[in-house]
Amino acid sequence: MQLTKRAVNVDRSPMTLGEKIYLPAIAKGLKITMGHIFKKKATVSYPEQTRPFSPVFRGLHVLNRDEQGREKCTACGLCALACPAEAITMEAAERKKGEEHLYREEKYAARYEINMLRCIFCGYCEEACPKDAVYLSETIMPSNYSRDYFIYKKEDLLITEEQMKKRAATGKG
Repeated sequence: MQLTKRAVNVDRSPMTLGEKIYLPAIAKGLKITMGHIFKKKATVSYPEQTRPFSPVFRGLHVLNRDEQGREKCTACGLCALACPAEAITMEAAERKKGEEHLYREEKYAARYEINMLRCIFCGYCEEACPKDAVYLSETIMPSNYSRDYFIYKKEDLLITEEQMKKRAATGKG
């Protein structure tokens, strides 16, 4: 009794002389190979050329600053809770007097780390952040042989003043 209708009857008749010498099969294979030689190649010579990315591409994480250059992150921990890979760890601290120019709110992230070896680039941290402090840029993850290289600290993630000015001028971000 057949469970599916996908069963195929196999022809078990003896091979003909042409099938025994394999010449038609070899000619058919050569025809396919010659057809592929003259087609456009799908590969890209990477350092010289870059392929266009999808508009929804998610790359490296960036911690945003506001217009005055203060950190937007308030260490609420929603990004760490939303992360399915548990790649984000943070510690909150209170802002002291005289640090108003550094931090936007009274609470800030004293320690903010992302383990990029665990990150699955899902974008949940970006969606969960109520202050738009975290976003995934269009930068490709660089490669390295050291595991310590892939633990990004707050200093690695914060956007610099020059990058802020460049983004404001181009309107991207």
